[in-house]
Order: sequence, then C-alpha cells, then structure tokens
Amino acid sequence: MSKKNIAILGSTGSIGIQALEVIAAHSDKFSVEVLTAGQNADLLIEQALLFRPNAVVIADETKYEKVKEVLFDKGIKVFAGAKAMVEVAAWDTIDMVLAAVMGFAGLAPTLAAIEQGTPVALANKETLVVAGDIVMAAAARKNVPIIPVDSEHSAIFQCLMGESLSKVEKVILTASGGPFLGKKPNFLINVKKDHALQHPNWRMGAKITIDCATLMNKGLEMIEARWLFNLAPEKIEVVVHPQSIIHSMVQFVDGSMKAQMGVPDMKVPIQFALGYPERLSNDFARFSFRNNPSLTFEQPDTKTFRNLAIAIEAMHKGGNAACVMNAANEEVVHAFLKNRIGFLQMTEVIEEIMVKVPFIEKPTLHNYYESDQAAREYANAMINAIVI
Repeated sequence: MSKKNIAILGSTGSIGIQALEVIAAHSDKFSVEVLTAGQNADLLIEQALLFRPNAVVIADETKYEKVKEVLFDKGIKVFAGAKAMVEVAAWDTIDMVLAAVMGFAGLAPTLAAIEQGTPVALANKETLVVAGDIVMAAAARKNVPIIPVDSEHSAIFQCLMGESLSKVEKVILTASGGPFLGKKPNFLINVKKDHALQHPNWRMGAKITIDCATLMNKGLEMIEARWLFNLAPEKIEVVVHPQSIIHSMVQFVDGSMKAQMGVPDMKVPIQFALGYPERLSNDFARFSFRNNPSLTFEQPDTKTFRNLAIAIEAMHKGGNAACVMNAANEEVVHAFLKNRIGFLQMTEVIEEIMVKVPFIEKPTLHNYYESDQAAREYANAMINAIVI
C-alpha cells in the first residue's frame, strides 16, 4: 500500500477528529493533503499545525483572516467559503476524499471529487439521501469507488466482499434504539436536548445523535443503502439491536446470513475505508463474548418514532421526496438544539412539509437544490410560528 494523500472535508466534526486519530496512528500509510471546517477556526488551526496539510478551507468566510494569520506563514494555503471547499475537493493531488461534512452541504464537494476521479470515503449519508441517483451514476461513469464510513454500511460492504449482489435477498441495518428505546409519546413530549444527546453506545456529533434519538438516522441509512448497494427498497430492513455489536447483516437467497461485528467504535469503519483494500492492524478495544453473554433484537416502534416510517415512505416514493425530508429534518434538528421546538414537534413539521413541497418524480440536480431550499423555507416559517 503506497502512502495516500487524504482530504478530510469536515475535519473538526466527530468523524473528522477520529479520522485524524487513525491517520496519526498510521503516519506511514497516510498524509493529510487538505482539511476543511465549517466554523470551528480554532480547532482547524490546531489540526493544521499538527498535520501540516497543503491547504485548509474555512467555510465561514468571517473566520478567514483569523485562520490565515496563523497558517499562511507556515506554508499552508488558506481558503474560505463553500465554493472553495468544492474546488479543493477536486484537486488532483488528493488520493482519497473523506466526505464528513454534515448534511446537504456535503453534496457539491462529493460530486466534485467524483468528477475528478478521486475515491470517496463517504461519511455524509445525506449526499446519497438527497441525490443518490445522480451521485452513484456519476461514480459509475467515472469508475470511482465509494467506500462507506457509516458503521452499518461499512458492515454491509464487508459482508458483500466476494459476493454477488444478485444473490442478496435483503440487508438488515441494526439500530441501537437510541436513548429512548421503549419510551412512548407521553414521555417523549417532555424530552429536552440534553437527554436526547445522551446516546448509549456511540460518540457522535449533535445532529446525528438527535437523528438517532428520533430514529430518523436509521431512515436516512436505509435510503443511503438503497443507492450505495443498488438495492430495491423492499430488500432493506431495520432491526433494533441495543448492544450495537452486530453492525448490520446481509441475508442471501439460500437463507444464509453474514454479520459484521465488533465493539461500537467509529474509528474501525473509518480506518477500513481509508485503508481499503488493505485491512490495517490497530490496538482498538476488542469484543469479548465473555463480557457480552447475550445479544438481543426487536422490531422498531414506528408508531412512536414516526420519523422512521416517514423515511421508509420517502424511500419507496423516490423522486425528490427524500431530499425534501432531509432538508426539513436538518432545520428542525437545528431548531431543537436551540430549544426552539419540541422533540415530537420535529416529526410534525417534517410530515407537513412532505405534503407542502411539490413532488418531482425524476428530478435533476437543479431540482434537488430547489426542493431543498423550498423545504427549508417552509420549515423555518413553521418553526418561527411554534411556541413551546
């Protein structure tokens, strides 16, 4: 394995931070070519001084001078703005792009990397949720590998190695159930962000942690799996597995199943994606059957956690439905984290916006951008009218 130059889009988020830990542990295998961040200029500067990339991008243009003042004299190029993030993602000096920018914002730079022909380690599930048909068609046209970083999709990817997709009967995504497993609406109506941010198994950013609490994250993952593995929607299922030891499973046409297992640690799928096709050694914690005498499974409660049902409906409907849902969800989660909307009200807003925004059966990339914007405008109008 020759040394890879890595661009981390979203280096100050949870995935980006853990990816840099992996890179630091395998400095003979990886070097950092580009780091990008949204607003966290201080951490971006700290990371750049440690890893000495060729360039950094701060999306918040008001932070440009602060970053430039520290890094420019160190020989590190400094850029700012969303457009710059797209441009650096297409540099030909990059061997792999780790797409870890949160939300819809990850779509454009991921497409830019694909058009350049650069392999993508995909941690931004919204890219495929929003425009999976266009992204995967571009990857096929450019013959660009998309290596999943989500633990569930990494598990499926690993289970499918050496197998034929035509022999897959279904894939089963596992869900921890989040912090409110077994709870009912009369409990959830009073939930606040501090409680919702306490995920029992995984260390993640705030947005994805709230998505896990509402089960929207599992719905997004179903849609991502549909595009990533070219599966019919009816071949994708979810099962609640509170221990998060089995990360996902594949069932084949003969009834046999493969499961990928391990302790819940995002550095494992990050390392797998960065090192692929080589499997690298590490000193991460190992799973012990002795310490985990039982693994349990149950069906998700889609009547209480309706976000999962909404996502499943959007997956089957196709078109721009998932794009609209994702935009509405990003806005309500942001509002919930700002204490502007209640936990159950998030779902109510998403459901209404799914009806308000016109359905487009075969959207273009431009249609996706328009649908995203329309959904956000509706969502913010509704949020502003809510009193909690």
